[in-house]
Order: sequence, then C-alpha cells, then structure tokens
Amino acid sequence: MRFFKAALIAPLLAGLAGCHMTVMDPAGDVATQQRDLILLSTALMLLIVVPVIAATLFFAWKYRASNTRAKYDPEWHHSTRLEVLVWAAPMAIIFVLGTVAWISSHTLDPYRQLDRLAPHRPVPAGVKPLEVQVVALDWKWLFIYPELGVASVNEMAAPVDRPIEFQITATSVMNSFYVPALAGQVYAMPGMQTQMHAVINRAGVYDGISANYSGAGFSDMRFKFKGMAQGDFDRWVAALRADPARLTRADYLQLAQPSTDQPVRHYASVEPGLFAAIVNRCVEPGQACMDQMPGMTRADAGQMAMPSSEPVGGAAPHHAAMTAPVGGE
Repeated sequence: MRFFKAALIAPLLAGLAGCHMTVMDPAGDVATQQRDLILLSTALMLLIVVPVIAATLFFAWKYRASNTRAKYDPEWHHSTRLEVLVWAAPMAIIFVLGTVAWISSHTLDPYRQLDRLAPHRPVPAGVKPLEVQVVALDWKWLFIYPELGVASVNEMAAPVDRPIEFQITATSVMNSFYVPALAGQVYAMPGMQTQMHAVINRAGVYDGISANYSGAGFSDMRFKFKGMAQGDFDRWVAALRADPARLTRADYLQLAQPSTDQPVRHYASVEPGLFAAIVNRCVEPGQACMDQMPGMTRADAGQMAMPSSEPVGGAAPHHAAMTAPVGGE
C-alpha cells in the first residue's frame, strides 16, 4: 500500500520540479529586495515556529503514558524561567519584524524614485527614467510611451539597467498591474493615477498579469514584459514607429470595448493628451474632464486623480499599492 501511494505522488512531485518560481528568482532590483524581505521574514518567524514544533513533539514523546520514568508533578503551576522564555522570544521577533516592515515599507514604496540600479550600483547622475503610461482595459493592457510617441497592447519593453517610471490607471474596474520578475503589484483604478518605480537588470521575456479579479476575461489579461539591451530596445521602438496604426481617441474608444485574447498591437503614434483624458474620464467628445469641472480647483482635481494620502494598513503613506510581491489581494 505504501508503494502504491508513493507511485501516485511521484508524478505530482515530478511535475512540480518543472515549475519556475519567478518571485524567488526575480530579474529586477526592486523584486530582488522584496524576495529578500520574504526570506528574512520567513526565517525570523521560523525561529519561533521550529522550536515550538520541536518542543511539542519532545513533550509528547517524553510524557507519553508508557514512560514511567518521566516526573509527574500535578501540583506544578508556574515557572519564571519558562514564562520569560515563552514571552521574551516572541516579543523580540515581533520587534525585529516590525522594524523590518517599517523600513521596507518606506524603502520599497512604489512612489519612491529609485536611488540604485542594483546593490552597490547607484543610479548614474543625469539618467532620466523611462516613462510608461499603463492603462488597464477590459481585458487587455495598453502601454503608452509619452516621450517616444508610441504605444502597444499586451506587450511592453524597457532597456536593462534604466529606471522605469510607471503611471497607472484603469478604464472601468479596479485591476492590479503585476510583473513578478520586476516588482510588486500596484493597483490600477478608474479616475485615479497610481505610480511605480522599478528597474530590470537582466534581459529576457517575463510574464505580466492582472493580480486583481476584474470580470469574465480576467484569466486572459496577460502581457509580455521584455527586458532588452539598449540597442535592441531602440530597434523595438523603430518597429513600432514603422507600424501604420495610429492611436487616436476614436481608436482608443474602440480598443476599450470589452474583449478577450487580444493579440499584440503596435501604434506608431499616440494622440497628445490621451492618457490625461483617460485619467480624467473625458475621452469621448463632449465629456467634461474632472480637472476642468466648474468650481473645482487644481488641488481638488489632483485629489480625484491621485490616491488618498492616508496610510493604509500601517504601510507607508500616499500610495494605493501593494509592495509585497504576491498575487491577488
């Protein structure tokens, strides 16, 4: 019977051997720091969990009914040493974890501009981040490069070792922008603009997903993130500029219609102000933009177009984002 059970489990274990744990093998510095945070937090918690499990098994074995040599003391009720051990160790771990969480929530704040490309490699002076405007549609992703004047659907690329500044929004429902190899997930919300700063350190093609359920086409809402050498990235941009398609507001309204399994699309140009119109909910002709509504000041429009500055769940202030590299909520 044991052999039969082992024979059933073996194929499952063999299948797991082919899995690639992207979160544990990231290609970007931010995701690498998040990986290290996961490992550190797990190790600290195991300092309590492992001894408790070992002590439970030890006491169960030592004080078993058949062990008549074990001391039986029904009047025992207190031990100062045991109380100190039971309470001091967890409190120390909680203090260390709290310190690590506070520091990392600020260091890995997605709104914080990068000060390094990798360990011991600061961002060179004068290097400007690559701006990428991300729009979560039903059910596909639109990437606009405002400085380059091009756009793509379900595919984006960035040069290796160049900081990336993401500006993220959505059209209808809340989504979550997530490239596990690059950084943690950040929410995309209609009428708001969230941000994320990241860098890719290793060339390759990586999976991007929506990490927040958003309806019928959610499971197919995937894209490819390409980390490229600068020369390859320049050729990728040139290929986009050679495409005959142009992304106007009318084209965008058609693209925004719900659809699934959308192929990769390239646009050689983007109508100026399109992303701002998407954020301010005024792409269609005749719609009033949120930042131009009567009686609304520029500060009021900024509050509507940006997430709340109130800390959420004790995390660093002013961002509606999840910095932990986990899928889902």
